[in-house]
Amino acid sequence: MSDFPGLTETADGVRLDIEVKVRASKSRVLGIKADRLSVALAAPPVDGAANHALLETLAEYFELPRRRITLIAGERNRRKVVELAGLRARDVLERLQRGA
Repeated sequence: MSDFPGLTETADGVRLDIEVKVRASKSRVLGIKADRLSVALAAPPVDGAANHALLETLAEYFELPRRRITLIAGERNRRKVVELAGLRARDVLERLQRGA
């Protein structure tokens, strides 16, 4: 996608490149920064808490059941890749354009 290189369609949905900022005051999607979706997380990066918070935050933001969001890569990294099952690239871009 020319608007967002970190967004790739797959057979089942879309994959998003994400950069997380942990220990924020509030968990929320910040928007596209460079080539990735930036997400602030209130959770610390301990015992998977940040990964859990990321998936919950994305589920709420994209109005998807949590079970349709999978962490593909970056379990112990600030840069992650997630898959959102059942969405198309245009759905993600429309939601991002609407903002929080």
